[in-house]
Amino acid sequence: MNILSILLDKICTWMASSGLKIVIGFIALWIGWKIVNKIIKTMDRVLKRKDFDVTLTMFLNAFINISLKVLLVMIMMDYVGLKTTGLVTLIGSAGLAVGLALQGSLSNFAGGVVILLIRPFNIGDFIDAVGHSGKVEKIGIFYTSLLTIDNKQILIPNGKLANDSIINYTAKDKRRVDLQFSAGYDENVIEVKNIIEQVVLSNDKILKDPEYFIGLSEHADSSVNFILRAWTNTEDYWDVYYDLLEKVKIKFDDEKISIPYPQMDVHIKND
Repeated sequence: MNILSILLDKICTWMASSGLKIVIGFIALWIGWKIVNKIIKTMDRVLKRKDFDVTLTMFLNAFINISLKVLLVMIMMDYVGLKTTGLVTLIGSAGLAVGLALQGSLSNFAGGVVILLIRPFNIGDFIDAVGHSGKVEKIGIFYTSLLTIDNKQILIPNGKLANDSIINYTAKDKRRVDLQFSAGYDENVIEVKNIIEQVVLSNDKILKDPEYFIGLSEHADSSVNFILRAWTNTEDYWDVYYDLLEKVKIKFDDEKISIPYPQMDVHIKND
């Protein structure tokens, strides 16, 4: 009972000596709280007007909001005479413990921030990363969601994604289609090139600039190989790819161009 009385007496003495400071401190805290809320609302409105990423906007708003309000509380406590050294130490220790317990999550969080800031890809892009390929459906703080071509969803931790090589197939407006065609050694090289060129010219999705290229690329064991490089708009890539494969084969058949297959001659020697 004596300890409680002493404690209450100290609290009353402190409030009596610091009463005005407490009142001023709480008024300042209330005003500061309102100002922080106003800043956050203004920042949110400006970022949305500039079409800033929604996920990153939410993260920045929450982070700045919490940071400024914690700072306000600590300033108020220091003003009214409450020691904040112990509180700072406690927060630091708690932060370290949480950080050690959530290393993986923090790594994914940091990776998410890096991805949102650097923007190696956007929603709707088709990428290849961490051994997976798919269309980007969502970029979250901890995970990025991909939709594969066979309609499967893949969630990739952002920590891995931020530290891996990323191939973005749709980052540019144009892509080059590279194909190889084979013909027999008895076929006329110029004639084969002309046939491939006829197929290229018949496809209106192939761009004139950059110009396509057709050339003899290899003298293989059973065939001579021709390379075709043609540019198209990214959204037309697969249409052009499959169309060229099909049309060249049909044209080769029409023109009786032989397409050899690997073969081996076996000679049997009798003793």
